Amino acid sequence: MQKVFEVLTTAFRKHDGKLSETQYVEIVNRHTSLLEDSDTIFILLQASGYPISFCETEVCYKLETYFSSYESQRYCIIDIETNGSKPGTSQVIEIGAIMVQNGEVIDRFESFVECAFLPEYISKITGIEPTDLVGAPSRKEALTKLRNFMGDAIFVAHNANFDYGFLNASFERFGLGNIGNPKLCTIELARRTFESERYGLAFLIDFLEIETATHHRAFSDAVCAGKVMDKSLETLPEYVKSADELLRFSCSSKKERRIKKEKTPKKD
Repeated sequence: MQKVFEVLTTAFRKHDGKLSETQYVEIVNRHTSLLEDSDTIFILLQASGYPISFCETEVCYKLETYFSSYESQRYCIIDIETNGSKPGTSQVIEIGAIMVQNGEVIDRFESFVECAFLPEYISKITGIEPTDLVGAPSRKEALTKLRNFMGDAIFVAHNANFDYGFLNASFERFGLGNIGNPKLCTIELARRTFESERYGLAFLIDFLEIETATHHRAFSDAVCAGKVMDKSLETLPEYVKSADELLRFSCSSKKERRIKKEKTPKKD
């Protein structure tokens, strides 16, 4: 499904956020190996968190992030703690997430995850003890709750590739499918919006004077990543209006940003 997410997003951007039924069917038929029809694929896309909708009045499919302002968009800012670095041999032991919209935290999620093996060095880093994980929700239960919490919000994390990749593999392992939510990395966004000697979360907590931070605990780090995102949003260029423009800006090159800036009409 990851290929379908990528190809659909490219097509939506090429066609101003909308695809005809014919265009949509052609893409999903070409890039899925599933036997389901295009209507069932649509349901699976929505269930995965991909922000697609069908507009009956215009008889077309729409990419919701293309039309929502970046302020009104919902962002699920996530952090996870794990007992190792590889999802094939390790697992999530703690999940923390906040849902943000219009600059406000509108919901929160946090959970330990049942785990039979917790290396001592992980306990030293995180402060999580084996007893904290006894009787905690199972991996499938915790991941299912996170899937429901995320909805179709933009997936945000500091060094998002790790959290996204680890969770995506974990979702697949427990039959929850791929993550279709668009991904935003607060490290990449920070690098494009403010100067700092380093962009690791621990350094930025001190640099931005973020209070009440307990580094290497999932919920606290998710909150801190949200503070980093807030700082970045203060200095976005004027041409970034929609959530999709924010996503593209966060991974843009200097040349792309320079061209965009030059094309932006100057205010009197």
